[in-house]
Amino acid sequence: VTSTSLNGEPVVKRPREGVPQEHPLRTPKEPQNKVTVVLGAQWGDEGKGKVVDLLAMDADIVCRCQGGNNAGHTVVVDSVEYDFHLLPSGVLNKKAISFIGNGVVIHLPGLFEEAEKNLRKGKEFLLKVLSNTRVLIDSPVCPPVVFNFHQAVDGIQEQQRQQQEGKNLGTTKKGIGPAYSSKAARNGLRVCDLVSDFKVFEEKFRMLAEHFRTMYPNLNVDIDSELQQLKEYTERLRPLVTDGVYFMHRALTGPSKKILVEGANAALLDIDFGTYPFVTSSNCTVGGVCTGLGVPPSYVGRVYGVVKAYTTRVGVGAFPTEQDNETGNLLQSRGREFGVTTGRRRRCGWLDLILVRYAHMVNGFSAIALTKLDILDTLPEIKVAVAYKVNGQPLPSFPANMDVLTQVKVEYETLPGWCCSTETARSFEELPVQAQNYIRFIEDFLQVPVKWVGVGKSRESIIKLF
Repeated sequence: VTSTSLNGEPVVKRPREGVPQEHPLRTPKEPQNKVTVVLGAQWGDEGKGKVVDLLAMDADIVCRCQGGNNAGHTVVVDSVEYDFHLLPSGVLNKKAISFIGNGVVIHLPGLFEEAEKNLRKGKEFLLKVLSNTRVLIDSPVCPPVVFNFHQAVDGIQEQQRQQQEGKNLGTTKKGIGPAYSSKAARNGLRVCDLVSDFKVFEEKFRMLAEHFRTMYPNLNVDIDSELQQLKEYTERLRPLVTDGVYFMHRALTGPSKKILVEGANAALLDIDFGTYPFVTSSNCTVGGVCTGLGVPPSYVGRVYGVVKAYTTRVGVGAFPTEQDNETGNLLQSRGREFGVTTGRRRRCGWLDLILVRYAHMVNGFSAIALTKLDILDTLPEIKVAVAYKVNGQPLPSFPANMDVLTQVKVEYETLPGWCCSTETARSFEELPVQAQNYIRFIEDFLQVPVKWVGVGKSRESIIKLF
């Protein structure tokens, strides 16, 4: 290292002996790019698709990291409603690359049917998902493939639970659980198997099908027909497959990019942290971003939790704030609470902040997107769950045991309603004072700021607070 002395001559500074020199690699570097994550904070159906659509408008890459076509997101653009199950909602952004990571399980007929169905609704650029690499699928750390026999087994398992226990899990019967089971048992087949040597794939496929036939003698599927269909899909699939680890690494460490990760399902449906066993089969919390995309934890940036202004749940399982009464019916009808994937009627109840706070503990939300506030417009008073009690004693934390959760008594805070429409509001100040207070109450309880408020179905019906 040189500098100039007082007489103008260069001075050479030599390292002093015995003084350790700092190696440049030992100086911590801040990641060039970080992923922004959108996650559900309840039992799903919170309106994640709308938040993702908002953020995806200027994203460079939009990713799915877990789940399958059991998820359902609805996005409204130019008064046209698009339904997404496997494709990231960001596919509506012409400039963004949509990436399906290794943590997703893919039902190929479902993937291509979904693209074609949305194409028929008028977005011509969706044709690109069928013909070029705007949609990329991870390989060689490939997503597992969901086969028709996985879906058939899903239905058989639900029947068996109903017969043996008198209740089922309420799965979507899309084969998600059996496909993840195959992955865990290490006999599942992946996208990279399918696009390699098809003869080798066929042999493994028949072995896997026979494995399930042995377990479920009543399983009735046409193996030859499915193989023929898969062979046809292979040629359409091959151009979409890329090495996901290198793809994400280049995106994270290269030139500035906006990378968005779209979570499916929700925190309380997480296989580890959800209301087990009434959960899905993947990690829907922030950890699933790392394992489902190959993203190092230090590259996870802002994590946004999506919270519906009330609570809904599809299927069976504990639901402390459920309103099986006129209030629940009103929320259900005003909110059009039917599942995107199954069409099932959603159970409805008051906002449960104990549950959302637990989701925040697991995910560390940077901010909240509060959706469907307008559904509460006609209520004279609104209740919010603020504590659980069992046998008269307050519970210090969210119970892991579902038998306990079914027994809790809920303590509510009652807030005044606003009894007027919020649908035309486009700023926080334009909301009724009571609605503003409702939002502030949520922020104060969770100690997390609300960044967006949804007051309608369209893109324009989102109020940005900061």
